[in-house]
Amino acid sequence: KSLNFIILDRTKYLLLALGTGVRRFHVSAAFNARAKVAMSHFEPGSSINYEKLHENVSIVRKRLNRPLTLSEKIVYGHLDDPAGQEIDRGRTYLRLRPDRVAMQDATAQMAMLQFISSGLPKVAVPSTIHCDHLIEAQIGGAQDLQRAKIVYNPGSGIIHQIILENYAYPGVMLIGTDSHTPNGGGLGGICIGVGGADAVDVMAGIPWELKCPKVIGVRLTGTLSGWTSSKDVILKVAGILTVKGGTGAIVEYHGPGVDSISCTGMATICNMGAEIGATTSVFPYNHRMRTYLEKTGRGDIASVADTFKEDLVPDEGCEYDQTIEINLSELKPHINGPFTPDLAHPVSEIGAVAKKSGWPLEVKVGLIGSCTNSSYEDMGRAASLAKQALDKGLKCKSQFTVTPGSEQIRATIERDGYAKILTDVGGTVLANACGPCIGQWDRRDVKKGEKNTIVTSFNRNFTARNDANPATHAFVTSPEIVTALALAGTLNFNPETDYLTAPNGEKFKLNPPTGDELPSRDFDPGQDTYQHPPAEGSSVDVNPSSTRLQLLEPFDKWDGKDLVDMRILIKVKGKCTTDHISAAGPWLKFRGHLDNISNNLLIGAVNVENNAVNKVKNQLTGEFGGVPDVARFYKVRLNVGGFDALDLKNKLLLCESKKCTQL
Repeated sequence: KSLNFIILDRTKYLLLALGTGVRRFHVSAAFNARAKVAMSHFEPGSSINYEKLHENVSIVRKRLNRPLTLSEKIVYGHLDDPAGQEIDRGRTYLRLRPDRVAMQDATAQMAMLQFISSGLPKVAVPSTIHCDHLIEAQIGGAQDLQRAKIVYNPGSGIIHQIILENYAYPGVMLIGTDSHTPNGGGLGGICIGVGGADAVDVMAGIPWELKCPKVIGVRLTGTLSGWTSSKDVILKVAGILTVKGGTGAIVEYHGPGVDSISCTGMATICNMGAEIGATTSVFPYNHRMRTYLEKTGRGDIASVADTFKEDLVPDEGCEYDQTIEINLSELKPHINGPFTPDLAHPVSEIGAVAKKSGWPLEVKVGLIGSCTNSSYEDMGRAASLAKQALDKGLKCKSQFTVTPGSEQIRATIERDGYAKILTDVGGTVLANACGPCIGQWDRRDVKKGEKNTIVTSFNRNFTARNDANPATHAFVTSPEIVTALALAGTLNFNPETDYLTAPNGEKFKLNPPTGDELPSRDFDPGQDTYQHPPAEGSSVDVNPSSTRLQLLEPFDKWDGKDLVDMRILIKVKGKCTTDHISAAGPWLKFRGHLDNISNNLLIGAVNVENNAVNKVKNQLTGEFGGVPDVARFYKVRLNVGGFDALDLKNKLLLCESKKCTQL
């Protein structure tokens, strides 16, 4: 009539007390915390060390003597010295030992060049490179991939989707050389976007430094339903916190509403957390994550995560530095923009706002997919709307593009009929890559400078990001709303209340979107594009005349003297994201060439001195020039000493950059 389970040794045995009798049972491998579970199918020699995480959390909890947030558990669980590290949220710097590194093909170039310069033969932690950024969207998936294969072998998918499907797991600390690495927080990990130098530290086995983050708690209640999706959660949060409100903090979602969101939906929310400046975002481990792990062939990880669940959820009574509450049952579909992802509007109001603001109402292109919204669930919900339109004989009035997040998603939506529905309604399925989301879009339907509107399910919509046209008004929203607006062809359409007109004149209203969270059958893995690491002892040879790759030369040893009387190159006004610092698009091909990519330095940033873009004052001549040009002027002047203006101009013409000629 009564059973008491007492854990004596959580790693080996369970004590079962039945009345006055005591028996000892060996625990199965699924419950055995010491069971070695590989980090991924591709790395059988690696293992997840939940024991170390638990041990470190226990040490820190005892030191701080208070309940811990989930963010603190995972971050402090990876401390290099949990017993001695000074911990003060928002003040001290932590020395951490991340579990792994992920890089995309653009940023990986400089990171790998730096690692090569270290002289080390092998990385200290599992590290992956994902070929997704250098594929330009032009015609369609197969053709665009074929053009890209002239350079390398891409096609597996967008880095963040691949990480979610294969490498992320509850409790992992992963750093990635891309802003949207936090996508992995949808699977309960602390995944942080960093620069190449930070990634090299981890790959070289050096403790990684991070300012101890504050923690913003977002408490979710209610349930998602109807036209409202996970994307609307982060669109709402972005409207509340703005593009800088999350700076220096981890955004931690919690509360009863969490369980109504799918694992890939949580990833969507965490992904776009980069747009509020957050260090990263994270959700607590739950049954939705377990189901996703099982469906992606990682049930063994789920079983061990169940064992250590107390380390993968926040402590009762933990305190946040700031708390936001959102009732999902009351949340309405949102659309944010243009020109910034924190300008939030309910979809029901965007038509009126656009008219008042003079924004183009006609939707030229609707684009769904990207690393933010390209899951099986996203594609299924969009296809459910497309099917309703097709049944009435209606196709999209706008151009419509579809970007699958991975080869696995592409193959599965083709097998299950979603891809055909989306193409039949007028869509073009692009390659499993970033494409238009990062400016890799050979757009030809409008001229540069022509005002127009596009609607995407991407994460960013800063000026000229998607198509290099500063006059494009880009809005971000859910794939469902993008599909509805592409069918209507206008921003002035609210799918919850407005009607579409079929070719026969019949008026009809779209039913709310529906879609399976995961396929009823297993995922179709599609084409295997995985490339194993090269054999040990392999070398990298770089053509000295290459314009795309350039081996790094070491800096001169510091002479012990401080740098004084330095000139200010630029003081940036307003937003200064990675887009403003070093824009993507056509510049990506120079990411492995330090000298050439320097021609992209801050050319999208606004100068506080004159409110102009890429126009700064040369403090030595008094003339104005582009940011990289003035920087090169200073470099030459410092390196070669004094000379007259004509001689200086002649020397500048010898610079590697052709853009120097404008001086």
